[in-house]
Amino acid sequence: MSKRRVVITGLGALTPIGNNVEEFWEALLDGKSGAARITKFNPENFATQFACEVKGFDPSEYITPKALKRMDPFTHYALATAQMALEDSELDLEKINTERMGVIYGSGIGGMDTWETQHGNFIKGGPRRISPFFIPMMISDIAAGHISIRFGLKGPNYATTSACATSSHAISDAFIMIQRGSADLMVTGGTEASITPMAIGGFNSARALSTWNDRPEVASRPFDKDRNGFVMGEGSGTIILEELEHAKTRKAKIYGEIIGVGLTADAFHVTAPAPEGEGAFRSMREAVKDGGIELTDVDYINAHGTSTLLNDKNETAAIKNLFGEHAYKLSISSTKSMTGHLLGAAGAIESIATILAIKNSIVPPTMHLDEPSPDCDLDYTPHKPVKKDLKYALSNTFGFGGHNASLLFKKFEE
Repeated sequence: MSKRRVVITGLGALTPIGNNVEEFWEALLDGKSGAARITKFNPENFATQFACEVKGFDPSEYITPKALKRMDPFTHYALATAQMALEDSELDLEKINTERMGVIYGSGIGGMDTWETQHGNFIKGGPRRISPFFIPMMISDIAAGHISIRFGLKGPNYATTSACATSSHAISDAFIMIQRGSADLMVTGGTEASITPMAIGGFNSARALSTWNDRPEVASRPFDKDRNGFVMGEGSGTIILEELEHAKTRKAKIYGEIIGVGLTADAFHVTAPAPEGEGAFRSMREAVKDGGIELTDVDYINAHGTSTLLNDKNETAAIKNLFGEHAYKLSISSTKSMTGHLLGAAGAIESIATILAIKNSIVPPTMHLDEPSPDCDLDYTPHKPVKKDLKYALSNTFGFGGHNASLLFKKFEE
């Protein structure tokens, strides 16, 4: 029995550099930085005082005032981009079998802002001050639940949580659900809203964040010799995956096709990647194998590229070890140089960037790459986008805990 083909028919994005897909893509090509001083709280006493925040977003455009108060911002973001993606897909939910349409949607941390607020209430006034909505506002699965409830989607419904690989795992699961026949349509992606005192303070304690407070707009600089940590981002990305024949029957527009996934574990360390990017090597290898193509067919990699010393060095080594001489012919870029690191939402918005790169035959740039580190010697598309015909592209995400996910996308052909 042949595998069912899965295509992308809708996109929604809310990012630090654009509040919809069009703004996001234009900002990527313009090399716009989303980093600035934190406005969500007073960062004066923190080692890192900047982040890539979502700007000018009004959740009341998507959610009623009453419901807004009963949701954490990470759910606001998810519902907004889910609505965007569904509208973009031009699906008529009255005419499809909603029992065959599901939601797999991730968050790495969930309702961090809610947790901090309610813990503050508890400290000040005891347990009676804790909101009855605390738990259903905080838990990581609730964004997936709200999307299902809001749009009446009754197929498979759950959340993934695997740190920075979260939404890539959500997309891979949704792909497999359709491919194996358990659903015809899936709403998938990820959301994160973790620019909070505890999150910034925690990552500072782990020495994971850049501390370039005097020049935040250039602090996210993947593969550069002066990189000194990632820049926290927030937002959400939603993708509508659809079985090909279902999409063709309703004459849907098709952005591209997902053809392979590679999921591996480092089994090495809680936060550090395996030496030489051994787990990343295998996740890319398995995605290419799953897609049934040759390594030399891959044209572009949207790298995990976090701007940390260990990730960029080891991801580069993994690419060279897997692709050999072809590694030097590949186009690579890290869009985190502009968006910052959206943690559990990174895989979703970076998949959207990868899909649009293939569709538009343009490789988005890696910004602020002024002098590559000696061990980062590949083509990272520095400073400016490059026009290039792209047929196959990988999107990489790797998370604390040793979670690795690589997704393989293809230009759509009948």
